[in-house]
Amino acid sequence: MKKLMIISFVLALLMSAVAVAQYGAQQPDNSKSGMSMTAVSITGKISDDGKMFVSDRDSKSWTISNPDAVKGHEGHHVTLTAHADTDKNEVHVVSLKMAKDRMQKSITRHFCLGASDHAGPACLHKHDFRGSVS
Repeated sequence: MKKLMIISFVLALLMSAVAVAQYGAQQPDNSKSGMSMTAVSITGKISDDGKMFVSDRDSKSWTISNPDAVKGHEGHHVTLTAHADTDKNEVHVVSLKMAKDRMQKSITRHFCLGASDHAGPACLHKHDFRGSVS
C-alpha cells in the first residue's frame, strides 16, 4: 500500500511538471514586437507613388505597409494616424486627413512694381489666405 501511494505521488508530481513546461512553451514572446510598434499621429507628405511617407518634423522616410489606405492622396500633405514599426522603418496607416497648410497662418505682402500690377506703381497690398485685402 505504501508503494502504491509513493508511485501515485511521483506520478502526480511528474504530471504537474509536464503541464508547467507546456504552459511556458505556449506563451508568445511579445516583448520584441510590442516595443517596436507604436501608435502615432504624424504630419508629412505622401510620395507620388503612395509607397513612402516623409515626416515634416525630422524629414524621416517611412515605408507605407498598406498603400491602399492612402490611395487618392499621393503627393498630398497629410496627417496620418498609424502604427509605426521603428525596427522596419514602416507605418501601417489607420486613418488620414488632409493637413492644414502652414502657409494659411502667415500673411504675404505683395509689392506692386509697375503700372500693370494690381493698383498701380509702388502700392502695398497685404493678402491673407482667407481672401481679405487691406
